[in-house]
Amino acid sequence: MKNKILISILICLQFLRCQEIQYFDGDRALAYIYQQCEFGPRYPGSVGHDKSVQYFTHFFKGFGDTFISMNETILHPYDAPDSLRLTNFMVRYNMDAPKRIMLMAHWDTRKVADMDKNEDNRNTPILGANDGASGVAVLMVIAEMLHHLPLINLGVDILLVDGEDVGHSGDSHNFGIGTRLFSSHIPEPRPEVAICIDMVGDKELTLPIEQFSYIQAPDFVMDIWNFANQLGYTQFQKTMGIPITDDHRVLFIHSGIPAIDIIDFNYPNTKENYWHTIEDTPDKCSAESLAVVGTVVLNYLYQLDGAMK
Repeated sequence: MKNKILISILICLQFLRCQEIQYFDGDRALAYIYQQCEFGPRYPGSVGHDKSVQYFTHFFKGFGDTFISMNETILHPYDAPDSLRLTNFMVRYNMDAPKRIMLMAHWDTRKVADMDKNEDNRNTPILGANDGASGVAVLMVIAEMLHHLPLINLGVDILLVDGEDVGHSGDSHNFGIGTRLFSSHIPEPRPEVAICIDMVGDKELTLPIEQFSYIQAPDFVMDIWNFANQLGYTQFQKTMGIPITDDHRVLFIHSGIPAIDIIDFNYPNTKENYWHTIEDTPDKCSAESLAVVGTVVLNYLYQLDGAMK
C-alpha cells in the first residue's frame, strides 16, 4: 500500500514541474531562530522550555483546521524517580484530504554540550540555533504560507516534537522520545509519508542523502532531491551521507510511516562542527540556507497539490 502511495505521488509531480514557484522568506525564518534562542536553552525542565511551550501554543493556534498540544509525562530515563514532561505540537490542514504528508522537526535543545572541544563547557546547555530552532523556523514560515495560500487537495500535518535530544551519547534509544510517544497514538487520518527537517540553517549548506532516508523511502527521497535540483538548488547533493538516528528513523521504526530527513550534519563543514557545542548560536545560521530548504519543501507541497486536481 505504501509503495502505491509513493508511486502516485511521483506520477502526480511529473505534471506540474513548471508551476509558479512560491516565495519563501528566509529572513523571516532566521528571525524565528533568534526568537527561539532568546528563550535560552530549551531542554525539558528548563525555563526556556516552559517559555517555548507558551510561545508555540500561541503561534500555532491560529493556523490549520486543527491544533493539538500533546502533553506527556514519563519516568526520566536517567534521573529516576524524577519525571520528564514533554509537549508535542501538531497543526493539521485539510482534514478530509485523501492524501497526507507530515512535516516534522524537534524543538527541544540539548542539556549538555558534550561534543564541545573545551571540556569545561561539556556540562553546559546548548542554545540549539541550528540543531532544533532551524527546522522549527522553516516549519513556522510554512505554517504561515499554508494559512495565507491554502492547499486545495493535499492534507498536511506540521509536527513539532519534544525530547529528541534527551539521550546520552551512545544511547540511541533515548533520542527521539517525543516522536516515539507520538507514534503510539497518531491521530487519524494518519500521514502517508513524512519529511523531517533538522540542522538546515548552516551557512555552508550541503544536503547529501541521509542513509536511513534512502532505505526507508528511496523513491520519495530521489523525487525531492530531483525537484530541488530542477529548481537550481545544488545544495541537495545526490551523494550518500551517513546514517543518522533521529526523529525520522524513530517514526519509521515505531509507526511504519516512510520518513526522510533533510539534514546538514557537517555544521559548518567537514573540518569543524558546532553540533552539540556551545557554538550552536544564531550568528552561525543563514537566511539563504533556510530559504533553500523552505522553498523546496513548500513548493513540493504546492506542486503535489496542483497535480491532484
